[in-house]
Amino acid sequence: MKRNIFTVLLSLLAGFIGAYLFSKLDNGNTNGTQAVELVRQGEVAESLEIHRPVPYATTNVNGLPKGEGGDILSFSEASGVATQSVVYIKTYTQGAYSRRSTWLDLFFERSPSREGGIALGSGSGVIFSDDGYIVTNNHVIANSDKIEVVHNKRTYKAKLIGTDTSTDLALLKIEAENLPSIRVASSRELQVGDWVLAVGNPFNLATTVTAGIVSAKGRKINILKDVFPIESFIQTDAAINPGNSGGALVNVDGDLVGINTAILSRTGSYAGYGFAVPSDIVAKVVNDLKKYGEVQKAFIGAEVVEVDEQISNKLNLDNVDGIVVSRVDVGGAAEKGGVEVGDVIVEIDNFEINTEADFAEQLSFYVPGDEIRLKYIRNGKLMNTYLVLTNLDGTTGISKREVYNAESIGATFESVPKFEKTKLGLESGIRVMSLKRGGLLDRMDLRKGMLILAINRYPVNSAEDFTEILERIRGRVILEVMTERGDKKYYSYYF
Repeated sequence: MKRNIFTVLLSLLAGFIGAYLFSKLDNGNTNGTQAVELVRQGEVAESLEIHRPVPYATTNVNGLPKGEGGDILSFSEASGVATQSVVYIKTYTQGAYSRRSTWLDLFFERSPSREGGIALGSGSGVIFSDDGYIVTNNHVIANSDKIEVVHNKRTYKAKLIGTDTSTDLALLKIEAENLPSIRVASSRELQVGDWVLAVGNPFNLATTVTAGIVSAKGRKINILKDVFPIESFIQTDAAINPGNSGGALVNVDGDLVGINTAILSRTGSYAGYGFAVPSDIVAKVVNDLKKYGEVQKAFIGAEVVEVDEQISNKLNLDNVDGIVVSRVDVGGAAEKGGVEVGDVIVEIDNFEINTEADFAEQLSFYVPGDEIRLKYIRNGKLMNTYLVLTNLDGTTGISKREVYNAESIGATFESVPKFEKTKLGLESGIRVMSLKRGGLLDRMDLRKGMLILAINRYPVNSAEDFTEILERIRGRVILEVMTERGDKKYYSYYF
């Protein structure tokens, strides 16, 4: 017993002596363990650069990012700022969804319902301005009959201001003031290797934050269903899952650099690759939807393809940079500016063009009527020209969508622009914008987005004419249509 008591006392004495010696040797050092505790308590040392983007490779032994001096970088401030501006979006759609209908549905949580019931959907959104404008993905709210926004446990009815299928973005409006709008940074300044945070509502969970790096920029993954898609995605390895769609991708300051849109996965859950629409494109789309109700797209009147090794050798180029003009529209801006098939575009307004994604992103910032300087290579010589960009109809004015509401047949239509018809090789057509459930066209099994080209071989260019013909026709009817995938089909009916 006496020996045990002596051993305990000796151990305590040794501990006190060790602690005393350690405190003397440490001599006020704020690096190492003490610095870690300061960060955990939220008391960051003055030398710690908490806002500075840090390369992924700069980590400590635990795999955590480090700031200058080896201190651990915390994302708590950026998370606190960004999460205030991210909302939860709920949608309600009449009718049943017996299966996931599109690839993007894998990234958007929609619960099936029985026939005649209501399908519930959920996603994320970002408060873009303090007066209630909210940006999200188009596929989050597409075809929904009712949209609600949940913020700070309050539920608001949302009004759809406009959508843009070419970027998969949508703008909503709720009646609220003094909301915590997100700060927006330029995505151009974002570098591969910078840290980013993905903020959203995955799997119906409350606002969730995950961290990763920018893996690549200007990614084109061919998922957007639009004749003129703008795909120049930011790729990140921050964990993004179903329900994150429409949420924020922010930098380490908590500033918006992108809207989370898609994941690359075989299962629909995170597999290491997430994609976001760059904030510079988002800002242009939001401003256009607020001002005009639709996005003002600008065109040069030509089609392009990326330079590869085969094209480079054929054109005797020094490298594989740039894009090649593959077709020039008659009377378009490119033709008027002297651009020819085979010209290699390498720059627009001092911005380097290496890929189709670069080209599409740069053009997305302009409106019809803007003049750009185009730099291109022809026969080994670097040349310049100036082009006045046009809209889809080949003019320089502001585009306004021509919509016709045909209540008698339960549908709304819009005209198909000149450039779209040219690209699709069509001479006629009207687009189905929406269908009333139980209406005539709905019962005829037509779908939103289809182009109606002809009725009984009579070309359709006017929604009014088509509606009038369908109202009075009797006997056999054959419709020629083009699906969203570009396939031509024939539908036969008997009235």
